[in-house]
Amino acid sequence: MTASPSAPPSSAGRRKVGFALCLVTMLLAVLDQNIVSAVTVPIVEDLDPARGIDRIPWLISAFALASTAVLPLYGKLCDTLGAKRVFLGAVAVFLAGSALCGAAGSMDQLIAFRAVQGIGGGGLMSVTMVVIAQLKGPDEKGGGKGSAVGGLVAGTGMALGPLLGAFLSDHADWRWIFYVNLPVGIAVLVTAAIALDLPHHGGVRRRIDFLGAALAAAFSTALLLVTEWGGREYGWGSPVILGLLGGFAALLALFLWRQATAAEPVLPLSLFASPVLRVGFAVQALVGLALIGAVVHVMLYLQVARGIAPTSASLFMLPMALGMAGSGLVTARLGRSPKASVISGTLCSAVAMGLLALTSADTGLWIVRGEMLLLGAGFGQVLGQLIVLVQRAAPRHQLGVATTAIRFFQTLGMSLGSALFGTVLARVYAAEGPGGSASGLAALRGAERGRAVEAFVSGVDVVFAVAAGLMGLALLLATRLRVAGESPGPSPREGTPLSPFPGAGPGPERGSAA
Repeated sequence: MTASPSAPPSSAGRRKVGFALCLVTMLLAVLDQNIVSAVTVPIVEDLDPARGIDRIPWLISAFALASTAVLPLYGKLCDTLGAKRVFLGAVAVFLAGSALCGAAGSMDQLIAFRAVQGIGGGGLMSVTMVVIAQLKGPDEKGGGKGSAVGGLVAGTGMALGPLLGAFLSDHADWRWIFYVNLPVGIAVLVTAAIALDLPHHGGVRRRIDFLGAALAAAFSTALLLVTEWGGREYGWGSPVILGLLGGFAALLALFLWRQATAAEPVLPLSLFASPVLRVGFAVQALVGLALIGAVVHVMLYLQVARGIAPTSASLFMLPMALGMAGSGLVTARLGRSPKASVISGTLCSAVAMGLLALTSADTGLWIVRGEMLLLGAGFGQVLGQLIVLVQRAAPRHQLGVATTAIRFFQTLGMSLGSALFGTVLARVYAAEGPGGSASGLAALRGAERGRAVEAFVSGVDVVFAVAAGLMGLALLLATRLRVAGESPGPSPREGTPLSPFPGAGPGPERGSAA
């Protein structure tokens, strides 16, 4: 039944159920994005022991490619069809992909089904933040607690994914990393269909820019393939990489042209007219860059330089997860302003990166754990709070596209960070280490191995130093955020007009329950 525009907000009980559903779905999405990396060997041994090792990069990246490509479309669908319908659809696609992955009979099937799962996973991670914003009562500004907890759940899931994958693989079968989603996801789907009560646009329909969504998917996929293949599968000057870069540039230009001319663009360029949104998108991209650099290269340092097994190295992510959880919960409980949290979080993260840049081949492992704890405390203050700022500044009728846009920029930042830091590490090692490439380090012995490890650690330290500089830039940008209450004029959420952009108009009201 559809309520009238003046219907009261959802009951406290329904809202709590809604928040719980959002957190569970985000955790599922982030776990599945990272869980496969821990079980690639059992998968290959089961499905294709002869040639499967060459398909591992596609197996790991299929989920990320698909989930990133559909993010802009999810935002527009939320603003057009209502967040509840899109949420239910994303969960259903994710479950279908999970079931297919668990039943896969070959590597090719598993890669294809991971892409299906990623299409749903992109919605689980982004649409849930739209749902959290819409679950707020009218007297709550910004939904800071929900988004803060959402951010720490996302970070915790990223840190714990490889551990859970290794546990299920050791005590059950690799297929259970997918099958375990089914009972949880079905419970979420049924509960959300019954209990999730969200506002929508009162029956107003808008056209969906499917061409713009396709161009966004195409240019982001080209960029992600460059970051996945560049310097690994193909040289940076190879025809394949140069062709992908040219395709990316052309597709991006077409996408921007389409967004400037379409009646209902999938990512309205008017969003960038808001200083808060511009800065928020930039900071989120920088956070994505630094985050991937920290996680990947701490794991590399532990395994290559210290000889720690992958599963044991994954345990070093626990202090980071603890820091994220602790600082996120404290931020939510204290009710600090999102801007203050972003500033202190970027500062804390920059300091932690700077300390990691001082790591040597014999640094105490408890020192590394402490630095990861500090790093998690910084990211825990940032993740989620930037989304709060963007949601406060976005026009009401563009809440979906603004929310998924910030996730889109974070994902692209993480992909660019993977390529940037991989190149930095390779260049430093090539200049200082024996053999010119770190790929043969494991075969070295004696003094030559010692020199190789020192060169490798030097490269990792440069990576952390660069990441510290990027977080310093994020800190500088965060100090320039001008949020509601700091300058004259009503908040876009509280006053009139609802849109700060010329000609955008107030947009339709979110008045009736979905």
